[in-house]
Amino acid sequence: MTTLPPVASSLPLLRVRQVGQHYGPRVALQDASFDLWPGEVLAVVGESGSGKTTLLNAMAARNRPSSGTVEFLARDGLMHDVHRLSEAQQRLLARTDWGFVHQNPAEGLRMDVSAGANVGERLMGLGERHYGRLRSTAMDWLSRVEIDPARIDDTPRTFSGGMRQRLQIARNLVTHPRLVFMDEPTSGLDVSVQARLLDLLRQLSQQMQLAVVIVTHDLAVARLLAHRMVVMQRGRIVETGLTDQVLDDPQHPYTQLLVSSVLQP
Repeated sequence: MTTLPPVASSLPLLRVRQVGQHYGPRVALQDASFDLWPGEVLAVVGESGSGKTTLLNAMAARNRPSSGTVEFLARDGLMHDVHRLSEAQQRLLARTDWGFVHQNPAEGLRMDVSAGANVGERLMGLGERHYGRLRSTAMDWLSRVEIDPARIDDTPRTFSGGMRQRLQIARNLVTHPRLVFMDEPTSGLDVSVQARLLDLLRQLSQQMQLAVVIVTHDLAVARLLAHRMVVMQRGRIVETGLTDQVLDDPQHPYTQLLVSSVLQP
């Protein structure tokens, strides 16, 4: 996927500049910088320990970086440093314009409440209280992520791993965010289940013009979903570019090793 989406704004949706993360003497992330544009899917790839998830958590304001800035284009047309927002502002952003899909669906779902309640909870957080509308919207989203709406009153504990991941996606997208962060969303799923989930993610990102940052060790996932790639090694970005260009003609020796499958995730 090399064709970038049309850019309607002169400003990026997310601007990452010189972001670093230090834990005592250990450097987990250093000088990460790039832009993410509206409707763009960006894959962050590298082997385990390369800094992918550290970078994702810094972008999503889940951890405060040791250095650098992460700015988001708000609906007022201005860029705001997400780490200078109050906790209440960050929570509102996470419920509205942002979504976060965890590798383990149990971390992103309430496992002991119904599927419908999981989807409707974000709407309730924005003030929706009409039971009929909440239930109707939840049923619509279950259908959109290929879950039988008849399962609306079942809890995620009764779902398969793939169904839980699709439910987590519905829970995040119900408020029509502009940006979704995904941490290894296909990890641990059977190949056939992965393929269905990837097709669903590609369809939804295109239909909703979602910007997505997806962390993955799977280059096939990156090729299928992402317009651009960021390759990380030992906490640094070593290569970036259009996905097909990076995968078909890697320039950095580390990327070459990744592409040739010498390195294992």
